[in-house]
Amino acid sequence: MQKNNTKAGYLTSAGIIAALYVVLTMISTMMGLSSGAIQVRLSEALCVLPCFTPAAVPGLFIGCLISNLLSGCVIWDVFFGSLATLVGALGTRFLRKKRIFATASPIIVNAAVIPAVLIYAYGVENGYLMILLTVTAGELISCGLLGSVVYNSVNKALFASKKRK
Repeated sequence: MQKNNTKAGYLTSAGIIAALYVVLTMISTMMGLSSGAIQVRLSEALCVLPCFTPAAVPGLFIGCLISNLLSGCVIWDVFFGSLATLVGALGTRFLRKKRIFATASPIIVNAAVIPAVLIYAYGVENGYLMILLTVTAGELISCGLLGSVVYNSVNKALFASKKRK
């Protein structure tokens, strides 16, 4: 991603990332991917973007917050789910030079937070360990697998644009 030397550029980038997050979450919901035993939000693939721009951190947080509000999540899920995305994005940004650790940040944070949210906010009764495993599996697919595709695509595009200069 290009460096944003202006506030307008930073806010624009954050807004685009938030909008992409919302759209991809809604697509996941329409496809039934975010409601099964293993929940896969396509939007979580964007959690690698803090490796490229700091604007992705607020963009992901706002996108998750809006998505959770639009999809009718209970207040605890809106609050803690969005907060988990923020912490994961901050971790990704902080660890951006160590790609394997950076992409693991949202997976680990969501695996730690979301099972408790599902149990206490929604009364899911599968047991903490089972929910931990299914949440982690979903995050590995969305953040790990799809996030790697996003990372490699953005990295390749950035390398190509630098090469042209």
